[in-house]
Amino acid sequence: MLVTLSIRDIVLIDRLDLDFAAGMSVLTGETGAGKSILLDSLSLALGARGDADLVRNGETQGQVTAVFDVAGNHPARAFLRDNDVDDDGDILLRRIQTSDGRTRAFVNDQPVSAGLLRQVGTLLVEIHGQHDDRALVDPESHRALIDVFGGHTDAADAVSEAFAAFRAAEKAVTDHERRIETARNEADYLRSSVEELSTLKPEPGEEEQLAIRRTEMMQVEKIAGDLNEAFETLNGSASPIPELASLLRRLERKVEQVPGLLGQPVRSLAEAMDHLEEARGGLESALRETEFDPRELESAEERLFALRAASRKYSVPVDELTSLCDRMAGDLADLDAGEDKLAALVEAAAKARADYDAKAGKLSAKRSKAAKALEKAVEAELPDLKLERARFIVEMQSDADQRGRSGIDQLEFHVQTNPGTRPGPMMKVASGGELSRFLLALKVSLADKGSAPTLVFDEIDTGVGGAVAEAIGVRLARLARNVQVLTVTHAPQVAARAEGHFLIAKEATQPDRVATRVQRIDESHRSEEIARMLAGSVITDEARAAARRLLTAAE
Repeated sequence: MLVTLSIRDIVLIDRLDLDFAAGMSVLTGETGAGKSILLDSLSLALGARGDADLVRNGETQGQVTAVFDVAGNHPARAFLRDNDVDDDGDILLRRIQTSDGRTRAFVNDQPVSAGLLRQVGTLLVEIHGQHDDRALVDPESHRALIDVFGGHTDAADAVSEAFAAFRAAEKAVTDHERRIETARNEADYLRSSVEELSTLKPEPGEEEQLAIRRTEMMQVEKIAGDLNEAFETLNGSASPIPELASLLRRLERKVEQVPGLLGQPVRSLAEAMDHLEEARGGLESALRETEFDPRELESAEERLFALRAASRKYSVPVDELTSLCDRMAGDLADLDAGEDKLAALVEAAAKARADYDAKAGKLSAKRSKAAKALEKAVEAELPDLKLERARFIVEMQSDADQRGRSGIDQLEFHVQTNPGTRPGPMMKVASGGELSRFLLALKVSLADKGSAPTLVFDEIDTGVGGAVAEAIGVRLARLARNVQVLTVTHAPQVAARAEGHFLIAKEATQPDRVATRVQRIDESHRSEEIARMLAGSVITDEARAAARRLLTAAE
């Protein structure tokens, strides 16, 4: 329920702090005292559209804070948690309105969007008046109210889940049919591609290995001629080594004949012969190591060409050709097994549809029964509200072929205000006064079902008096047994039924300025205020006596 409402610098209100209790509270006062300002302020805190004109003249900004005490399992708390807003303790809604038209919104002191604030506010408060249509204009809400009234919200949730499962099963069929059709159109291409890639048998990393080996063989091919020429020079028929060896042997025999003359040249020539032999052996070894089959180079080049051609053809890197082949083979396998899988998916979709149809049909029957019960409950309230010739009708249309998340039913609240007139939607057929009374009868019939924890009624007794006003007061008091009710009223019969009474008045604060003041009044002042509501500006003893009788009757 609403615990506290604090207002700063909104229109005629400079500073106001109100504490509310459970049950029924009324707000009364002279016309123009500021009752509408109070409701506009509350609406601002609940997420209504901001307006720079709401800021008190001469101030740069106004502010409204509403504090609510709701149960731990209330939907508003779950909504806040789902939107990462802290919900510990009371729920505090705050709205700042600046004089340049901008607004800022906060929930539990966390900045939020105006839209989120509005959604939270809707879960906490309903404001109803002669021209208010928020609770009635959307037929979707009528269907939800019937489900709450009938106590079958679990069945409605089950239908919603069955619908989601049914749509998912249908989508699975559609998606698989599309895949089969695509595969069927590409079957020849897939088969030839799989055959080609399977024959090619590309391996991960093969391209890099082939490129390295090809480069090595091409480099060897370039130096092979020089190696052969060098080896032929040292080892062939024209090799100088045999002649040099013969010359060395002759000189070695002459060394002793001319001591000291040939020793050094012979030693150098012998060393040169050793180096030449080493060079010949090294060249021979190099030739053996660089030997390769030219056909290997040709084969490597052909393999690289084939891999890279396939890469270009299928627009994937060479290393991904293997996985591409596997995917194509999988698509072919899906095509081959697709008909069997499709049949299974179609069967599953049929079962899901049948499950939905069964649940939606049962829910529709429950709704029909609940609709008749709600019609009866509302119409039982109408005579005392001087609508004894009117009818309340739950217009329900069901179509098993029009499957939806909420079932197969379309519901809308209709009324017939007089016999012989055409029934129609409540918002279009009922006048302002009739609408407020229909609304009250509906809310009383629903009690605390499908209702926000705080209901605000703005002058729904306008244009009525006597017995009708008394009937309205009785029903508001009855409604207040289950939810908190705040009522702006001009009817003394309604005011007398309240447990809490707030008097709204204007007070001069400066020679040229006034402010709206609101105070909770005790029993003696309450009797005087009800007498004023009965008599007008001049309160008579008869009015005071009548006020006391109203209060006594209410007790």
